[in-house]
Amino acid sequence: MSATLHSTLPHPEPVATPAARLALKTDGTSRGLLDGAWWPRSRDLLSELPALSDALDPLWGRITRIAVNPKYWPVIPRQVPVDGHIVKVGWFTPEIDPHKLLLLSYGTGRWDLLIIPPETGAESAARLMAAASDYDGPPLTASALIAADETRHGVAATDEPLDPDEAWEYEGGAPAVSAEAPPQPGPPSRASRPSRLIVGM
Repeated sequence: MSATLHSTLPHPEPVATPAARLALKTDGTSRGLLDGAWWPRSRDLLSELPALSDALDPLWGRITRIAVNPKYWPVIPRQVPVDGHIVKVGWFTPEIDPHKLLLLSYGTGRWDLLIIPPETGAESAARLMAAASDYDGPPLTASALIAADETRHGVAATDEPLDPDEAWEYEGGAPAVSAEAPPQPGPPSRASRPSRLIVGM
């Protein structure tokens, strides 16, 4: 009897998934119509939602359901595997703003995020993230916030040319830097409390 030996092939190094780009209001209670903003890197929900859920689970509790308007998403999966559990995904045309993402955490709550179009330039994205996550931000819908920024700055968020690093990320490259601001321990005074938490920027 003879045995055939196969040389062990080296395992490929795992590629790190880019962190979700988020700006969130730090207070747990919802103020206004938005709880923050999400700037996805593509229109592929199956690849974008796991990173988003991974970032939000430790902050808000396990995300169990996500809903979007299908206007800007070519494919909407019914469910997405996320770190050992399944997140159900649904869509509603008239009920959800096309630029908004609705997230539910079983037994914990509901959050609404502005969806910044993936092809948006960095300057517009930074303005929109700041506006959507500002403690005293205006009570605008997601689409109204994008329209107001376009009117104020005279350029559509998606009309700005991408620099080479942004183009690399938009086409699926990993970001050069991924930073997360740690939450502040204890309840600081209103004056000293940061108004937003920035993740993955």
